Amino acid sequence: MRNALVGIVLASAIACGSPACAADIAAGKEKAELCVGCHGEGGISQMENTPSLAAQPDLFIQWQLVFFRAGTRKNDQMQPIVEQLNNEDIRNLGAYYASLPPPKTPKPDDNPDLSSKGAQAAVGRRCASCHTDSYAGTKGVARIAGQREEYLVKALREYKSGARAGGAMAAMADVAYPLSEEEIEALAHYLAHL
Repeated sequence: MRNALVGIVLASAIACGSPACAADIAAGKEKAELCVGCHGEGGISQMENTPSLAAQPDLFIQWQLVFFRAGTRKNDQMQPIVEQLNNEDIRNLGAYYASLPPPKTPKPDDNPDLSSKGAQAAVGRRCASCHTDSYAGTKGVARIAGQREEYLVKALREYKSGARAGGAMAAMADVAYPLSEEEIEALAHYLAHL
């Protein structure tokens, strides 16, 4: 019985490692047409308080879509869209967005003093321990470098207040809760200009 179970597990692992189970970036690009209205062409948002998805880690995108679909993470605009997605769509969207180049910083840093305070806050809160030294994210952890500044402020405020759930909620709540409003704005400014 035990050998049969091990055989089944190994067979599934091998089957899912085959090209038949691999994510399809072209299919992800096609499915992403649903996302362009808010998240922008090429995953670069032009809409206030809406994140850019370009170059987000594959697993991060997948997990967030699953959280939205399950209702763990709530958003009135996302709910009707994610209800239409199956697991293959989610894998394909994750692969597609991960394959895109990251957003370019839209303008030069107009407030280097605020960025300096943000860099200090990032070190003090150990942001790099999860988001990597370049803040490009990894696996299930978001890319925050080059993200829209007002979106980063919104996300940090939501983590601080407990309004945001799904994913690394506990870790982010611990980090965000003690942040002052000035630190939130400085962190967001610094990260958006990387």
